[in-house]
Amino acid sequence: MDQAQAAAKPYMVLARKYRPQSFEDLIGQEAMVRTLRNAFASGRIAQAYMLTGVRGVGKTTTARIVARALNYETDTVTAPTFDMPVLGKHCAEIIESRHPDVIEMDAASNTGVDNIRELIESARYKPIIARTKVFIIDEVHMLSKGAFNALLKTLEEPPEHVKFIFATTEIRKVPVTVLSRTQRFDLRRVDVPELSAHFTGIVAKEGATAEPDALGLISRAAEGSVRDGLSLLDQAIAMGQGNVGVEAVRAMLGLADRGRIFDLLEHVFRGDAKAALLALDDMHRDGADPVQLVADLAEAVHTATRIKAVGADAGSDGLSAEERRRAAALAERLSTPLLSRAWQMLLQGGDEVGRAANPRAAAEMLLIRLAYTADLPSPDELIRMLGGEGALARSSRSAAPAGSAPSRDAPLNSAAMPPRSEPFTPTAREILEPSSASSAHVDHAPAPARAPLSPADRLIPFEDDGGFSDDDGFDAEYDASLNALMDDQNAAPAVAPAADPRSFEDVIALIGERRDMMLKMNLEDRVSLVKFDANTGAIDLFLLPGAPPQIANELREKLNAWTGRKWVVVLSREKGARPVGEVNREREAVEIEALKSHPAVKAMFGHFPDAKISSIRPLPRSEQNKSRTG
Repeated sequence: MDQAQAAAKPYMVLARKYRPQSFEDLIGQEAMVRTLRNAFASGRIAQAYMLTGVRGVGKTTTARIVARALNYETDTVTAPTFDMPVLGKHCAEIIESRHPDVIEMDAASNTGVDNIRELIESARYKPIIARTKVFIIDEVHMLSKGAFNALLKTLEEPPEHVKFIFATTEIRKVPVTVLSRTQRFDLRRVDVPELSAHFTGIVAKEGATAEPDALGLISRAAEGSVRDGLSLLDQAIAMGQGNVGVEAVRAMLGLADRGRIFDLLEHVFRGDAKAALLALDDMHRDGADPVQLVADLAEAVHTATRIKAVGADAGSDGLSAEERRRAAALAERLSTPLLSRAWQMLLQGGDEVGRAANPRAAAEMLLIRLAYTADLPSPDELIRMLGGEGALARSSRSAAPAGSAPSRDAPLNSAAMPPRSEPFTPTAREILEPSSASSAHVDHAPAPARAPLSPADRLIPFEDDGGFSDDDGFDAEYDASLNALMDDQNAAPAVAPAADPRSFEDVIALIGERRDMMLKMNLEDRVSLVKFDANTGAIDLFLLPGAPPQIANELREKLNAWTGRKWVVVLSREKGARPVGEVNREREAVEIEALKSHPAVKAMFGHFPDAKISSIRPLPRSEQNKSRTG
């Protein structure tokens, strides 16, 4: 009779069958569990909790466990408790969501004020059989504005016998007035190793078998969601008739073999479009989805880039030892600019493949683009071709630590790559803007004629700081052209910013360091400096059109606070020096025009006629010394 009843009992999916029933069963939420344990032990139980996180991490399950703990009752336990070794009098009904004093409400289908009014009216009455009446509102962000407002007063001062537990995946849509009345817990995604270990235990309880790598694939596909992972595991067990294998899981998920993904990447980075397309054909015949394949390629590039930036131990915990080895090999042989370029192309190409009428054709075109650009020179290679080898050599020596690998590597098997049959006409513009603006400043006094910049003070803002200095080709011809254009310009040497400003330029630099960009912009372009006395702390300004009238008070208060001394900032009726920003821009324009006359720069513009030199910045003194002694 029991066997017949068991056979007639409907099948329960794994996500419901193995739903946690106590705090000990929750995985990946140690911080929340520890906080609740201490709260129950000390009696500091909040009147309302807000549980937020992505789908499937256990928000509703946690709400039911908290409701069970609040109403846990046995022959020996009559108060709320965290430890629940056995089922109490109310536990089974609460777990199965059929207890009369634990009311679960789906806010997605009960969004109005009338629904909340019914809830508030019910909260006035004491529990029927349990100790505490618990209201669990799922997807609480779906409530209307009026419903939230109707709930506020009861939520702030609920009856002693009432507790609220809210769950949401969109915490930003919940009003701040509600959040301030609740104790918030952010349930995090469960890590891949933790999910894999959890699934291993469930497979054993189900009497099935599974390969560890197959469970790793399922855990990665779940993206931190326990429920999604259990649904995939349920499907994989059914597909393999109790045996979860790697190939079956790959076919089920539309994934390509990770080893074949790295093989495909190596074809692409060698510039071998034919081999890449053949590899794509093979994986497509084996069931790989083009959209997922592009995503896997992007993930592999990200892993290699992360390893290159952080180190060999920086790969994802979900990678096997072989996958980690292949990613480290890519990181060792490829440069960061090349990996970054591939990542950007895959990111944009993935959207194109997903929107295309023929995803496979779109994926093939993406691989062809990647293969073609793989052997295009990076910016440092281009500079070498144009005569900047010395500067790059010194930059590499100063940037790389002793005993480390070079910072730039050629494409895979670059020595064996055939030369191009057509002239080199790269399409990418890889002259990049510098990371910071020019650090030159202007003085407050009528500016004297500016002395020419020393050769070591100039740098073209190419990537990796691989600029040119006089030691590497900036000869007398450049200095002559620069000095001729600078004869009629008024400027002053750069002043290093200091904690206690000694000039108006120091004041502007200090404001920039404090990230007050609006005040910095106004001082650069909308005021004229009449007087600056660092000894007495006196500053006289003339306001130009567009300057805020309160700028003097604002500058005085901030300088007093930042420097710890008293400043006096007053407004003058007479105009003084030209605006600092105007002088800086004119000087930079002159330097850029002079720079364009250098042969190496002319050659650069010959290859890239649409390129621009955005700015020039002085080399730090430490770099100047390295360039002279390198």
